[in-house]
Amino acid sequence: MTAQTDGTYDLVILGAGSGGYACALRARQLGLTVALVEEDKVGGTCLHRGCIPTKALLHSAEIAEAARHGSRLGLRTSFDGVDVASLHAYKDKVVGQLFKGLTGLVRQSGAEVVEGRGRLVDASTVEVGEGGDARRLVGRTVVLATGSAPRTLPGIEIGPRVMTSDEVLRIEEIPGRVAVLGGGVIGVELASVMAGLGAQVTVVEALDRLVAAEEPSISKVVERTFKKRGITALTGARVAGVDTTGSGATVRLESGDPIEVDLVIVAVGRGPRSEGIGLEEAGVATERGFVTTDERLRTSVEGVRAVGDLVPGLQLAHRGFGHGIFVAEDVAGLSPAPVLDVQIPRVTYCDPEIASVGMTAEQAHAAGHEVESVQYPLGGNGRSIIRGTTGSITVVREQDGPVLGVHMVGIGVSELVGEAQLMVGWEAHPEEVASLVHAHPTQGEALGEAAMLAAGRPLHAHA
Repeated sequence: MTAQTDGTYDLVILGAGSGGYACALRARQLGLTVALVEEDKVGGTCLHRGCIPTKALLHSAEIAEAARHGSRLGLRTSFDGVDVASLHAYKDKVVGQLFKGLTGLVRQSGAEVVEGRGRLVDASTVEVGEGGDARRLVGRTVVLATGSAPRTLPGIEIGPRVMTSDEVLRIEEIPGRVAVLGGGVIGVELASVMAGLGAQVTVVEALDRLVAAEEPSISKVVERTFKKRGITALTGARVAGVDTTGSGATVRLESGDPIEVDLVIVAVGRGPRSEGIGLEEAGVATERGFVTTDERLRTSVEGVRAVGDLVPGLQLAHRGFGHGIFVAEDVAGLSPAPVLDVQIPRVTYCDPEIASVGMTAEQAHAAGHEVESVQYPLGGNGRSIIRGTTGSITVVREQDGPVLGVHMVGIGVSELVGEAQLMVGWEAHPEEVASLVHAHPTQGEALGEAAMLAAGRPLHAHA
């Protein structure tokens, strides 16, 4: 039986995660008709299996860590363990509150939410469902926004003793010993969660340092702080395999002693959800599973756009938001400026936090810039000392020119990345930022001091 065609929309969006729903909401603001196709829940990975639930668990882990070390602040506190059911109830309450608000916004916008798995039939048609119950939605523009899923390692089976970031969010007990395979963003965040909740954690990373995409000095701070927290980091270590039993697992390395643990978390990044959505049939070009686009997020097929984690580059929810808004405005004829990865802030919510935007000195030099780089230590910042954090803020500037990158590490630095983004995005010169008065005592002062240092007139640092 042929699927019924339900009509034509200005936009048919395949996937209601960060990029998809942002595109739908902005398109409705601009008066476009929208069909938003989702097989699971509006909000996607970020809301239900990524950003929000993991940060809720990180917050709980931070409180647990603070309780264990209250004596450092003159407090008689103790940590008596984790009530896992209540931990999940707290996490689920946070997710539920945001989900309720988001579904209300989508409903109020007038976008039509179509439940079911969708796939491209051709450049303008998305089929939802199968057989006689299938619906066909025709869009003047089709937006691919199916996001990403956790990657696994060849030969390693996911099960009760081996989990990805998805399964860990439903863990039934806090294990005594955990091996985290992968020392990138997801790996160090989950290592922080597990260590904060009381597990003995070992991170196994094939590259020569943790968070290798960040400025090298940041890796050193993270590795040093992890060591103080009792987290073991094995860098330059490759996994040969994982053996499991009913009670635990053994991580075999290509060289070195095996690691005996109760749980293995595979955190080697995320891959695009591009299989089974009709890309090949519709002629949409891909590379390693990602949908290739131009800077205006147009695919190889006219009338088909792609946004978010499906597009090569940074895998961040707010990049998806930006992509979705951009496509809606571009389709509506507003001619917005493209979303550039180099101007997108990046945050890793481990302890200590990492926040950065723009290029490192090495990247800027490779791009042909003559650069100057300065580093301001948080040890000179009053609020940072009060919070008990070490770390630094590095400012990379064009020689006698604008700021090209800001790279920060330390507790609380995620809240500084907004100003750092403005510095990079607006091509501010350090001298301009240095003239701004930052509130005292705040960590924001440290960003101001870093700018003053880059401008050659430091107040609380040595030139």
